Amino acid sequence: MGLTIAKLEPAELAELAELAWFLDAANLPSADLADPDRMFFRFEADSLVGYGGLEGEGTDRLLRSIVVLADRRGHGIGQALVASLERQARDLGVERLHLLTTTAAPFFRTLGYADADRGAAPPTVAASREFTALCPASAAYLVKAL
Repeated sequence: MGLTIAKLEPAELAELAELAWFLDAANLPSADLADPDRMFFRFEADSLVGYGGLEGEGTDRLLRSIVVLADRRGHGIGQALVASLERQARDLGVERLHLLTTTAAPFFRTLGYADADRGAAPPTVAASREFTALCPASAAYLVKAL
């Protein structure tokens, strides 16, 4: 599958609005998309197939807003999106990716993400809006060393 990735620039508000729509439709948090320290990417394979993002600075960051369009699911696109985001993160010097999920823990576990104690999250990750307000305390917390 030829998957292309394009970073969304902050000025592309229409693109962020589209991302927010897809996240809302998938019951994923979208309230903080325009906040600082976030980068989002658009993924295409002959047309739009999904979005994903990274949040934070330093060696520990959040994997954010992974969404594959409903009609493109089940074809390995999610795995390809995550692999692309992991490459982006490694290029930025990230050593560990963290995530919270209420529905996709089994998917991320197959990609090497391991369950972790939410209380052990690094301070920069634990202070994020994702941890403090957007995801419920019942969300699974997973971590992967890159």
